[in-house]
Amino acid sequence: MSRPDVGRTTWRALRARRREVGRLAAWSVVESLPALLAGLLVARAVDQGFLAGRFATGLAWLGGLAVAILLGAVATGRVYRSLGAVVEPFRDELARLVVHGALHDATRAGGHPDSAPVARLTHHVEIVRDTFGGLVMVVRGFLFTAGAALLGLLALDPTVAVLVAAPLLTGLVVFAAALPAMMAHQRTQVQAGEALGRSAATALTGHRDVLACGAEERTVAEVDRRVSDHADAERTLARMSALRSLSLGLGGWLPVVVLLLAAPWLVRRGLSTGAVLGALVYVTTSLQPALHALVQGLGGGGLRYAVTLERILATCRTPSHSGSAATPIPEPEADPPAVRLAGLTFRYGPRARPILDDFSMDLPEGAHLAVVGPSGTGKSTLAALVAGLVEPERGMVHLAGRPVAAVAPADRAALRVLVPQEAYVFTGSLADNLRYLCPDADDTVVETALARLGAGALARRLGGLAATVAPATLSAGERQLIAAVRAYLAPAPLVILDEATCHLDPTLEATVESAFARRPGTLVVIAHRISSAVRARRVLVFDEDGPVAGSHHELLARSPAYRELVGHWDGDASASPAAEADRAADGDRPVGADRVVTTERAAVAERAAAAGGLPHLG
Repeated sequence: MSRPDVGRTTWRALRARRREVGRLAAWSVVESLPALLAGLLVARAVDQGFLAGRFATGLAWLGGLAVAILLGAVATGRVYRSLGAVVEPFRDELARLVVHGALHDATRAGGHPDSAPVARLTHHVEIVRDTFGGLVMVVRGFLFTAGAALLGLLALDPTVAVLVAAPLLTGLVVFAAALPAMMAHQRTQVQAGEALGRSAATALTGHRDVLACGAEERTVAEVDRRVSDHADAERTLARMSALRSLSLGLGGWLPVVVLLLAAPWLVRRGLSTGAVLGALVYVTTSLQPALHALVQGLGGGGLRYAVTLERILATCRTPSHSGSAATPIPEPEADPPAVRLAGLTFRYGPRARPILDDFSMDLPEGAHLAVVGPSGTGKSTLAALVAGLVEPERGMVHLAGRPVAAVAPADRAALRVLVPQEAYVFTGSLADNLRYLCPDADDTVVETALARLGAGALARRLGGLAATVAPATLSAGERQLIAAVRAYLAPAPLVILDEATCHLDPTLEATVESAFARRPGTLVVIAHRISSAVRARRVLVFDEDGPVAGSHHELLARSPAYRELVGHWDGDASASPAAEADRAADGDRPVGADRVVTTERAAVAERAAAAGGLPHLG
């Protein structure tokens, strides 16, 4: 993230609050009255009062200065109020940016929640908030105070104004020329500090491994190198303070020297003693403090502001869309398939074995696909790719003819619904949970969905649609059943069940899948039981050589991996009623196990017979 991005972000923050900035500027004008009038009133008090022997007149002029100082003090209080209206909304925007980035990392496929970056970036947000407020104050203070003082000097004598302005501008030019180097050294210091922190944390958390491997000297040397780098960066940054001192000397003290040396010449030209004294007042009470605040503020807090804001912007990208301002969905092609996977390649690391390698497949509208394979072969990854939760290394995913990468997340919900294994149920009424993706569904539609998915008994046990659901009191299977009904009611034409029925008993699982198969649209089932593959019209099995698609018959004939899965389930005691009963006794009772049901093997055998002679799995 480059410095221009920091500048544009700051400028946008100020422009977005033009009214507040205008109010701040208005009160700054009032606050700068003492800087504008101090020299003039002191000159009048000396020339027309004290030197002329009129003591009361001199006090009257100084009384006017006191009034101006009181008005400036009142305006200072208003300035700080106005400053809060400029700074706090900017802080809130950065906090939202940090939270958005953290949530994106935690909810993306393969992501995980991590509190450390959030805590670190939240600390950075507070640094930016404080330094942003400080920068606004010092820049505003210099512009209004220095501007008022120079106007006062012009009113005293234009020649005096030129004598003061020349060294002041020289000091400002020197400081501005040094700012890029200061910025680079500040960035190096921050990066060196972060590298030291990472190195020390790695050494401390892995101290047992370090001792076991005999790597103490190497580890100490690495940490020592980071300490030295950080110390060098700190020393270099400290040396840059000499440039700030040079700028202050040129812009703040050189005008005083020039005025003192030029005083005899100015008096010979007709400048009064009071005017000379007034010019010195302008320089010492207005220009010097304003320049000192500017140089110290920009050279200290300003550098921290720029570098820290860079870190925030580089780590947390600004959301490219939100709600109503989402990117429009591209127009679909004519009669597209429900899902098109074109040349997909995906791996979890640059040297990892590809989960998918140039994989292509079309699913027509109304298709029913089961995806099977051993654990860890990439079934859930495929679901995340189809749903648009993770981007492929190469290739494209199209849903209903639209490239899913070009569709805003808010609009993807209209194209597909993904039900993961860990079902989410929130505290609230059962109706609110079920209508979450379809708020307009009436009670009749909801009750019909409950009946079709075999969830009517669960709804009655909970107390009906108006009953309050407490997620902690539900079993894993009950939560899955509620999530399945919610997805069934969703208007999305594509439903992806990612092992979303693993906690249901085989018969209730068959009821749920059959209901989704009859539902208009396309169904993709990431299966944990081979019966899901038998029910599907098309099966995708993750073989050692990659995914292989076909019907149940075709895969039995040409996929050793699929035959092995079928054989495993054929002899797997865990699918038997006795195993289901054992799990119930252990407290992992599947939903529906209290009903008289056919076993999975019987269900598969019945479907095999109905299909015309599929191999018997029992």
